[in-house]
Amino acid sequence: SCRYKKPSKERLETAEYIAAMNARSAALNECDSLSIHRGLDDIERPNFSRSTSSTLSRLFGRGKPEGEGLLAASNDLEDLDIVIDFSGLGAKKLPPDVNIEAVFACNELDLKEVNVYGFDYDYTLACYKPSMDYLLYNLGRDTLVKKLKYPDSISQLEYRPGFAVRGLHYDIEKGLLLKIDSFLQIQLGSVYRGLSPVPNEEVLRLYRNKTIPIDYVESHGRHQPAFVKLKMIQLADLFSVPEMGLLCNVAEYFEKNHIEYHPEILFRDVKKSVQSSHPIMHNIVENNVTDYLEQNSTIQTYFEGLIKAGKKLFLVTNSPFRFVNKGMEFLLGEEWINFFDVVIVQARKPRFFTDESRPFRVYDPVSKRQLWDHVTKLEKGKIYYEGTVKQLQDMTGWNGQQVLYFGDHPYSDLADVTLEHGWRTGAIITELTVTRRLYKPVSYCKLSLGSTLSAVI
Repeated sequence: SCRYKKPSKERLETAEYIAAMNARSAALNECDSLSIHRGLDDIERPNFSRSTSSTLSRLFGRGKPEGEGLLAASNDLEDLDIVIDFSGLGAKKLPPDVNIEAVFACNELDLKEVNVYGFDYDYTLACYKPSMDYLLYNLGRDTLVKKLKYPDSISQLEYRPGFAVRGLHYDIEKGLLLKIDSFLQIQLGSVYRGLSPVPNEEVLRLYRNKTIPIDYVESHGRHQPAFVKLKMIQLADLFSVPEMGLLCNVAEYFEKNHIEYHPEILFRDVKKSVQSSHPIMHNIVENNVTDYLEQNSTIQTYFEGLIKAGKKLFLVTNSPFRFVNKGMEFLLGEEWINFFDVVIVQARKPRFFTDESRPFRVYDPVSKRQLWDHVTKLEKGKIYYEGTVKQLQDMTGWNGQQVLYFGDHPYSDLADVTLEHGWRTGAIITELTVTRRLYKPVSYCKLSLGSTLSAVI
């Protein structure tokens, strides 16, 4: 709980009082007790007195060993006219009638209007175990050493789970991995060269500003001119997480051993090594499905319910048929294809959603080859390669908001079909499960409060 201790009249116009009011606002907001204090926005933020700065520094452990002094004790805040009782402090709780395992809507959606359900495969229907990250990392690392002749010592660099997350950007000119927000602002403290954090002062010197120019950052739309040379690439899918790990490990190796390298060349080599390893990964996973794929018995029940309700189902994935077939047999049994009205593999998203003229091709699973037949309609029980969403809509009549498509990639799966074709979309975001576990009652609230108060030092 948080409560405000009214200061004496003599302190109403002091710098300490203004600091206290700012701190109080942050504290009340983080503790979710009351709405934040209003009316201080027009007051210029003052310099703190030595005693106030000393108190705040003591609270956040500046100069202390790592892990100490985040918030020392609630009575330290007495100098700022705030009393915080951490004994009953808890993270924000959902109302009791909310199922945290449920589906959450960002926009209003009436499922009565949805007649067609579409699905991606990788990290949507198929959820992979952590062993997949290790596999892709090891295959990419071995390709760097054996095919691109990187130093043999790199083969000893092990994958570091948890180091990087999806959504980070890599500056291919400066060789930095960093997080920027939706307003293109650099999140200071998140900038790394290899495995080493880059000091905020150096970051501001390199970029001259916390905000990145929009033409510096990768655009995911089809309207970006072809002649634009990208300088900052976003690693937006889950397959890119081990790629980021390998990239940072190799960069750290070069830095520690004083080996000169070009950041863009390293980025291209790592990307090529990991992506070229996907066919090998496919073969390994096909022969050891249970080692890499999570079982989910509820998918079949869910599909059966949709079909019983008269809904149409389709699958659009970039993966090849043999790989998808092994995984779907594991999830739904050998007759899995009967659940879907249309199955499209190697769709080459995002081009599937943006191109207009690539024809569908029929795949024959018996001869294991693509046929040359002219496709004029999409039939249940057949496998189709490539094609475009325009042809899918023309041949099926599935248009606009009657379609709900589930995927994991925010751009290749979700943004294009919403903006260009009016589909409704559902995002499978496995990271939110981890995020929820991080919101520990006292420790998280202390950390969050500490981060907010440190901004006013």
